Amino acid sequence: MAVELDTPAVEGDAFEDLRRHFRGALLRPAEEGYDGARRVWNGAIDRRPALIARCAGADDVARAVRFSRAQDMLVSVRGGGHSVAGHAVCDGGLMIDLSLMKSIAVDAESRTARASGGVLWGELDRATQRFGLATTGGMISHTGIGGLTLGGGLGNLMRKLGLTVDRLRSVDLVGADGEHLRVSGESDPELFWGLRGGGGNFGVATAFEYALHPIGPMVLGGPMLWPIADAPAVLRVVRELSVDAPDDLGIALFSRLAPPMPFIPAEQYGKPVLMLLVLWTGDPAQGQRVVEPLRRAATPLADVVRVVPYLALQSIGDQGAPHGNHYYWKSHRLPSLSDEVIDVLVEAAGTITSPFSQIGGWMIGGAASRVDPAATAVGARETGVELNVTAAWLPSGEDDRHRAWVRSGWEALRPQGVGVYANFLSDEDAAGVRAAYGDRLARLTALKDLHDPDNMFRLNANIVPSADRGERS
Repeated sequence: MAVELDTPAVEGDAFEDLRRHFRGALLRPAEEGYDGARRVWNGAIDRRPALIARCAGADDVARAVRFSRAQDMLVSVRGGGHSVAGHAVCDGGLMIDLSLMKSIAVDAESRTARASGGVLWGELDRATQRFGLATTGGMISHTGIGGLTLGGGLGNLMRKLGLTVDRLRSVDLVGADGEHLRVSGESDPELFWGLRGGGGNFGVATAFEYALHPIGPMVLGGPMLWPIADAPAVLRVVRELSVDAPDDLGIALFSRLAPPMPFIPAEQYGKPVLMLLVLWTGDPAQGQRVVEPLRRAATPLADVVRVVPYLALQSIGDQGAPHGNHYYWKSHRLPSLSDEVIDVLVEAAGTITSPFSQIGGWMIGGAASRVDPAATAVGARETGVELNVTAAWLPSGEDDRHRAWVRSGWEALRPQGVGVYANFLSDEDAAGVRAAYGDRLARLTALKDLHDPDNMFRLNANIVPSADRGERS
């Protein structure tokens, strides 16, 4: 592929010095591997970095950071590349790519795991499940551990174990000056607070240490599905269960068109449905009794709640979120599944523009809601629901129509919204950051002023330093 004329060339003595000392791969436009390396999960993102630094370890990350600072280059950081806004890749700058950094070490005796910044959740889950252990992690197995952890970390286990940041022990960080830091509650409690929810604003996270808990390898769980007409009755039961159920219960909900899956009656394919994904980590017989009210609310079209491998539940959503589709979403944090919210879920399913689109909801409660909101930068811990209106479609030239469906549902939910989860931001810019962090933003800004006053790490849900209140690209 020809080099784009507006992609600046990276060359000269500084680049040659970087190449001599860099252990990973350095890729420039038109070089072998470049086009594959610049592609991210969201196929709607098509950007061309001037240089991709595929790091082999933390020393390579530090070299790339120092090089970008010396050359005054825009920087993006790729872990799993799952940001819907495409923050992992930039036009004309340096993409620091961690995807080759795959080290995982599990200590079954201390119930901890240490994983490098390029690890995906499916890889970490497989490593910890060898010992019957797990931590709260992503619901799509090819999500990177880095972005999800630094943003807070919703997952199937959050009512049992809290958010991912609640199980985080330490972070290895390369700062804006290329320095190596190991940050924990003991070494730097303030920066550790900011890393638990403040995203990639303070450096490049090259490794994470997590506390693990006995989970699996078999759990009770699976999908349940109803016609959309039954959604109000079922969701009112979900509303009650999410507040009072034991911590062992996790529930995610999806308002969408029925996918062609073998457990769904063929005559329902393509029709609006409500789907729940249930996970129970305790005694299976007790779990079946706990979810029985859902079955009594309305007869399911499909009920596949059974004893299955934990790994199967952690990857069940992968087929609905493949790499290369176009994606767009907007989100709200809601205090409850009110009747008004339920009405929006039902109506949106009837106007959906793509068979891959959905409104997804993650019920917050249990252990996640018992953590002091001031303990991490994530903030809000009250029981409620994180709702994400997601359009997903094959490349078709109809992007505006699908995005309009998302905005319509998001606007309908706005009167109920009380904030937004930082990892669910898309194109809200500074207003979205304020909504995500609220009164924590001043404390995060002070950390930004200390650790990245020049805003080198700004391709994220950006916390702008005090000295740079202008918009930067």
